[in-house]
Amino acid sequence: MQTGLDRLLNHGPTLDRLRASRFALLAHPASVTGDFTPILQAFFARDLVPVRLFGPEHGFGGEAQDMVGVGDAPGPRGIPVRSLYGSTFESLTPSASDLEGVELFVIDLQDVGSRYYTFVWTALLACRACWERGIPVLVLDRPNPLGQNEAHVEGRLQDARFLSFVGLEPVPVRHGLTLGELCAWDRKERGIVPGLLEVVGGPWTDDYTAYAWCDRFVAPSPNMPTFDTALVYPGGCLIEGTNLSEGRGTTRPFEWFGAPWLDGERLAREFAAIALPGVVARPMTFQPNFHKHAGLVCAGVQVHVTCRETFKPYATYLALLAEVLHAHPEHFAFRREAYEFVNDRWAFDLLTGSEGVRLAMLAGMRGREVAGTFAPSTKAEHAVVKAIRASAREA
Repeated sequence: MQTGLDRLLNHGPTLDRLRASRFALLAHPASVTGDFTPILQAFFARDLVPVRLFGPEHGFGGEAQDMVGVGDAPGPRGIPVRSLYGSTFESLTPSASDLEGVELFVIDLQDVGSRYYTFVWTALLACRACWERGIPVLVLDRPNPLGQNEAHVEGRLQDARFLSFVGLEPVPVRHGLTLGELCAWDRKERGIVPGLLEVVGGPWTDDYTAYAWCDRFVAPSPNMPTFDTALVYPGGCLIEGTNLSEGRGTTRPFEWFGAPWLDGERLAREFAAIALPGVVARPMTFQPNFHKHAGLVCAGVQVHVTCRETFKPYATYLALLAEVLHAHPEHFAFRREAYEFVNDRWAFDLLTGSEGVRLAMLAGMRGREVAGTFAPSTKAEHAVVKAIRASAREA
């Protein structure tokens, strides 16, 4: 596999362009070469020295937990590191002072194929800030770990009032796109001249998933340790919008979930009756070391993917959550606290993109019907994916 970074390092003219520019770099721990060399180490070995570093959610070094604001700090060789995930929505975008003196902005972030994962939106906000000031952007693209197969697209586009940092633009939940494709689409949608964006990397084949290159999967954030995590995440992240533990504080985040009051055996039994493809829910117990229900023994299930090709993560977790609500209406609750800088809408609605799923579940809709009604994508979602991919080919 040749990522955008690998191709850059083997392209003399682009390397010369970087050496001649005052360039900034937005990256994280998964920004590595094919032999696992971190991007800064690879840059330094070729006399490429950024004037400024930027880090997305979790920080440039990837240490911070979810939704924890990260401060600015000095980086390697004294290069300043600017955080693009602070305590306000405004902190997500580079400021004019952040970009002062920057002649080229380089982005290398590994996305995981779900609209909730914030790195792609950090990239778009950085692009927009640069374009406003006439600063060109160079995106070192990487394949989507879940593949680019349109048949695997799941979930609906967000309603306009549910756009947020877990989905700044209307795209399906599991979108089958790369960060570079989304940046190229945004450039075209905004009427930005082509010269202000270059995407290096791709195209990759439809079935080029992380399963084919799982030996090269590097954790892009603290609770995304493996490809198995990424595979379930388009559904598993929905648990963040509830009072269930999504397995943070354990060794299998998003694959394990539950609560002290949940009947895991009943949930596994009722989910099995729905017979969704490529997946089994196994009853189990766990004890989170931090985050929700820290220190308490939780009953729940582990989601085991038995067939990657037929597994539908969004449908699976919608069905599971509907069954939890049905079995435990006195305990189950949707999250009311502020979520990703939004405090006037339900977190679950921001994740699903509308209030429809939550209201249907509260009205008594069971797992099979919830999954069948809200998980499959429609012509609208597929049209958006095709338009984004077409924009990338034109870039």
